[in-house]
Amino acid sequence: MTKRLVIAADHGGVEMKDALVERLRTAGYQVEDLGTHGSESVHYPDYAFIAAEKVASGEFSHGVLVCGTGIGMSIAANKVKGVYCAKVNSEEEGRLAAEHNHANMLAFGGRTTEVNVAFKAIVAWITTAPGEGRHTERVNMIKARDMV
Repeated sequence: MTKRLVIAADHGGVEMKDALVERLRTAGYQVEDLGTHGSESVHYPDYAFIAAEKVASGEFSHGVLVCGTGIGMSIAANKVKGVYCAKVNSEEEGRLAAEHNHANMLAFGGRTTEVNVAFKAIVAWITTAPGEGRHTERVNMIKARDMV
């Protein structure tokens, strides 16, 4: 089954986003690119919220966000109920975000992470099954806070 991803970036992450879209599509993934599409300054929360809503609604199983550091995008995305966005810096963190944390979105720093590292992290994340047992128990504790 082909995974469908949504991806978005602000001006600080647009170059990485464009490179990731190309690599992911070449690797056979279906990717919807929400922009931004240029270097003009934009507000990262706008892009994070649009992508996160698409993941939270179930339209997409996975979402990727890129800003200068990945921090702002991850904070914004995590404000959307049902989104669990991890800011990762390596292939191993991508795998663990899936296995341990059941993350449905990843965030990267376009100015702080190499494109090849981000691509490998995304592939590891997409291809790793969520862990069960203690991992599910802990994720359910987090999900319970969504109800508060």
